[in-house]
Amino acid sequence: MSALAFDIGTYAIKALAGTTGSSKITIERSLEVANPVGIAVPTDDVTTNKLQEYIGALFNDQKLPRMDVRLSLPETVVSTKIISIPSLSDAELASAIGWQAEQHIPIPSDDLSLEYSVLFRPKRGESSQLMRVLMVGTRKEAVQKYVDMFANIGVEPTILETQALSVLRSLEFTPQDATSLVVVMGASTMDMFVVHQGELIFVFTHLNGGNLLTKTLERTAQLDAQQAEEYKRAYGIDESHFEGKIRTMLLPSVKLLVSEMQKAIQFFAQQYPGTPIQRVLLSGGASQLPDLVEYVAQTTGVEVLTAAPFSQAKGEIPTANQPAYSVCVGLLMRE
Repeated sequence: MSALAFDIGTYAIKALAGTTGSSKITIERSLEVANPVGIAVPTDDVTTNKLQEYIGALFNDQKLPRMDVRLSLPETVVSTKIISIPSLSDAELASAIGWQAEQHIPIPSDDLSLEYSVLFRPKRGESSQLMRVLMVGTRKEAVQKYVDMFANIGVEPTILETQALSVLRSLEFTPQDATSLVVVMGASTMDMFVVHQGELIFVFTHLNGGNLLTKTLERTAQLDAQQAEEYKRAYGIDESHFEGKIRTMLLPSVKLLVSEMQKAIQFFAQQYPGTPIQRVLLSGGASQLPDLVEYVAQTTGVEVLTAAPFSQAKGEIPTANQPAYSVCVGLLMRE
């Protein structure tokens, strides 16, 4: 089966067309273009209409397939919680989930669109253990506006899920994998997920990302936005360029982002004593900042890797900016 995975970020819009299911996907084509409004999920009519027109033109001009279109929702418009509760049957959980959502999801129940999934349920006789449930909530109005934006150009989305779930699927964790901190570095946010024994444990979102670094260069080096973006991507925190001046300008902002990673690592260590995070997996477009992997490894003291979402894929795989396609790959992999 062929599908189109569509990921709207604040900086860029990515799309992958290809076959679906498991890790053996085949990429038929890829697309990455700038987001003209700089917002992933618009809330006002003017911005929504502008983005809708642009997406409509993309589908027409690029002749993108309109069947089985799969969308992602950024974590900024989603509330993701993992709760631990006494073990319940599916029927009991269905009855209790509304009350649990009221306690943990900061959205009024009459405006809440809620999905949930059991991450872990103890076996019979293990009553001392708690079950863990993933709850994902968002505002009904936000979801409806997002879906309508596509419906108005003749596209009926078949799947809508959070970026976190898509990214984690693209990484194909198993229970044998090292306990990992997955860091998705976008333009405006940095989402972090702890995966232990192949299971999602915690979700953190920090409201800063690659744009923080670009704006830092705009301010300190007196560059326009395009020049600052180009310098950031080309030189990053590599001290061998410009006598290390670009690194010096960027380092305070990089330290801020990395300190959030350290907080996530420390929080997990407090919750799960004796089971430290063993590696950091960097994903997203901003994760490709030159020398960032080395700096994060030195600062955190753990192994740091860059995500390779196309490692098991075939076909017309994009040669540039591969970590930024993790969401799209995960959407295509969904059965």
